[in-house]
Amino acid sequence: MSLKAIAKELGLSVTTVSRALNGYDDVSKETRARVEAEAQRRGYRPNTFARRLKMGKIDAVGLVFPVHPVPLNNSVFMEMVGEISHELARHEIDLLLIADDDLADKHSYMRMVQSRRVDALIVAHTLDHDPRLEQLQSIGFPFLALGRSQLPQPYAWFDFDNYAGMYHATRWLIDKGHQRIALLGENNSQAFITQRRQGYLDALAEAGLSSEWLRTMPPSRRAGYTTTLDLLSLASPPTAILTDCNTHGDGVAMALSQLGRLTGDNAVSLVVYDGLPQDSIVDVDVAAVIQATRQGVGKQIADMVLRLINGEDIAQLQVLWQPGFSAGQTA
Repeated sequence: MSLKAIAKELGLSVTTVSRALNGYDDVSKETRARVEAEAQRRGYRPNTFARRLKMGKIDAVGLVFPVHPVPLNNSVFMEMVGEISHELARHEIDLLLIADDDLADKHSYMRMVQSRRVDALIVAHTLDHDPRLEQLQSIGFPFLALGRSQLPQPYAWFDFDNYAGMYHATRWLIDKGHQRIALLGENNSQAFITQRRQGYLDALAEAGLSSEWLRTMPPSRRAGYTTTLDLLSLASPPTAILTDCNTHGDGVAMALSQLGRLTGDNAVSLVVYDGLPQDSIVDVDVAAVIQATRQGVGKQIADMVLRLINGEDIAQLQVLWQPGFSAGQTA
């Protein structure tokens, strides 16, 4: 079905119909509504490729995520990705997943940039000093960082206050009388991990408590499970455990449940960042640092990307979300 047929039916020029369907401001709302209704009635779909050439846009955004560690086994991350994709699709923009190996000589996301196959990049799991962001900033390519980094110039970023989330969770345990508090954290230098770890360390230091129960490990249920068993076998085991991801948290919860120490008078207090996964076999409501709903996060990030593509001032594209807290029933 062609634009000519729609134009003839409505008594408009082909140019007016085309500009109405492409959202130009010089077409009145009434005319645009008539054109869109007629196009929908006829099942008309625009020639996306031709429109992209004319508008100078690709209508695609790349999401760069690290190969090591792989975040795709993290349900929280994948739910967020799904919501971002869903929101961008409403604007007919595709989300492309780009796995990046920081050990490789050539980065796959740069091939996408150099061949102009994306309008912008979302860079996930950023580092405190992130060479990917430095490279993108040096060539002037638009990107939204999921996490803050140290860069020479302002840039667009979305982040959770990971430091505050872990700091307040640790202080909550201290205020409940705990003095031996363990943290099970991921063994990498990604910014959100180091921020959460520092929140834990600062809260302990302020209270004059030891951090000897801090453990780092790969983000897996097995690691959380076995590390918990090791901690509880110590001569002075922790009375409370924090985890910086819900994969660790699920392993910890399973170990404590099997030992009969998840609830009851002899329970070990457990706080899980992001809460237990939805598919956890543990059905106890544990204490959790709650960041936000995945739907809310997805909408926020997609909106920021759209504004970035449209050239909005980067100073207006810097958002820090504050976490919440749920005490659960295991403390």
